[in-house]
Amino acid sequence: MRCVIFDLDGTLADTAGDLIAAANAALGVLGHAPQLLMGADDATAFRGGRAMLRLAAGRLALPVSEVEAMVEAGYPVLLEAYGAAIDTHTRLYPGAMEAVLRLKANGIAVGICTNKPAGLAETLLTRLGIRGEFASMIGADTLPVRKPDPAPLLAAVEQAGGAADRAILIGDTVTDRETARAAGRPCALVTFGPTGRAVADLQPEALIDHYDGLDAVVDRLIP
Repeated sequence: MRCVIFDLDGTLADTAGDLIAAANAALGVLGHAPQLLMGADDATAFRGGRAMLRLAAGRLALPVSEVEAMVEAGYPVLLEAYGAAIDTHTRLYPGAMEAVLRLKANGIAVGICTNKPAGLAETLLTRLGIRGEFASMIGADTLPVRKPDPAPLLAAVEQAGGAADRAILIGDTVTDRETARAAGRPCALVTFGPTGRAVADLQPEALIDHYDGLDAVVDRLIP
């Protein structure tokens, strides 16, 4: 069975606002003023909680020797804050779920492979009312390894009931590109994230400007 696996943050949903709010909340607990801005820092948000905290540490001009200690202290606080307000600003990208439903109607298995902790991913998908549409969900801590290791992608394909040699990954970052390459599978990157069409520099097999074009990409890359 053909299989389409989606990344979550920055691919299916714009989660940057809630991630940035959580990072600023964590900074507050650590005694620092907010450092991250919604809109301006969305690309960093999609790289994860630790990336946001490292960016904040740089803006606070912390000594290099203190940066990682601050990041490790702030990360669990960030996760707690994020879990408490996970869908305040988050929105699905236009046409995302309509495209998922079209794939399913055409007999294509669909699943999710994300570097968001699995519990938070499950919570977000449930809050958005879409968890039941995906046959698999592999998070950052589901396996001992995470993307760009190919194992999570291959596990998501298997869990969804798809064939590994007929799968494609839809993502938005270099991590997704490297994951697909490591698994020997094609990758399509969306261009409606904060980096726009700059993702073309990663040389994915396809670019997706809107989910209306997903069907043609899937038919071309995994016919």
